[in-house]
Amino acid sequence: MILDEIRVPIVLAPMAGGPSTPELAAAVTEAGGLGFVAAGYLTAADTATRIKATRALTSGPFGVNLFVPGPPTPQTEYAAFLDRLRGEFELGTPKFDTDDWTAKLDLLVAEPVAVVSCTFGCPSAAEIARLRAVGSEVWVTVTSVAEARIAAEAGANVLVAQGAEAGGHRGAFTDSVAADDTDPLTLLALLQLLRAAVDLPVVAAGGLSTGAGIAAALAAGAAAAQLGTVFLRSPEAGTNPVHRAAIGTATPTMLTRAFTGRRARGLRNRFMTDYSADAPVAYPEIHYATAPLRAAARAAGNPDAVNLWAGQTHELAAELPAGELVRQLAADAKTALTTALSGRIQGC
Repeated sequence: MILDEIRVPIVLAPMAGGPSTPELAAAVTEAGGLGFVAAGYLTAADTATRIKATRALTSGPFGVNLFVPGPPTPQTEYAAFLDRLRGEFELGTPKFDTDDWTAKLDLLVAEPVAVVSCTFGCPSAAEIARLRAVGSEVWVTVTSVAEARIAAEAGANVLVAQGAEAGGHRGAFTDSVAADDTDPLTLLALLQLLRAAVDLPVVAAGGLSTGAGIAAALAAGAAAAQLGTVFLRSPEAGTNPVHRAAIGTATPTMLTRAFTGRRARGLRNRFMTDYSADAPVAYPEIHYATAPLRAAARAAGNPDAVNLWAGQTHELAAELPAGELVRQLAADAKTALTTALSGRIQGC
């Protein structure tokens, strides 16, 4: 199990769309954690290039994250929303694709990595078996006990428990309007439920930006902590300047489908407040339609029309090199665990 081999229980969250780079993944691995290459939105060929670049920077283990494709959305379900956006913005063409899923699986079977993690769903048992047969562990992001049981049944090695605090897209297997009426589980609640229900190692994700937060997750039964937002200001991250500048502010976050058609947590801005209420469930169709308006806003330095994905503790992110940040977080987590156990639990 790779989690038993890494020196510190810190996993880099794969942040697709720009922030994740080979340099960031390698820096986290070199510091003793587990780096990740985010393959979401990349072709299989581009994914191969990122893997090769990461291998050139580190001889240690790292993972690759894939988006599990869902079904296409009928145009009738999102046409009215796009018509409304066209009143203010220039849009791209909405389209459905599988994110090069099959080709990426073939690539990772031909060129195995230590871990293949999956978001937005669970691969089939046969697909998981293919990856495991070449020596890769398969991790599946889950947001509920029901999803965890599906992943365990399919043969997953590890569960990534994504709490409601997490930045970026929700990793739920199914995104639906009905789900909006269900209060998403916070990380601590989800960890406790998963540890009681499923006999698999769990990696904790969501709102972890300090050593004390990592220590809390480990104390609750996590085998490691997955952090993303806290690395967005590191020099190795490919975070665009508009996003990087916003992360250190006290701006509140909110969940929205307005940018991509799938629920995601980001810093509250005008686009989110104006268009979230009637944003449809339509991923990746909306993602492609809004790509030009987001690109234009980034180029103009306008944070009000950019998807500023961030977890709830984003303002704690420091401008530190990734390796230094991993070492600091690990030391702080060790101190927090020692202090809590020695100073607060006496006479047991």
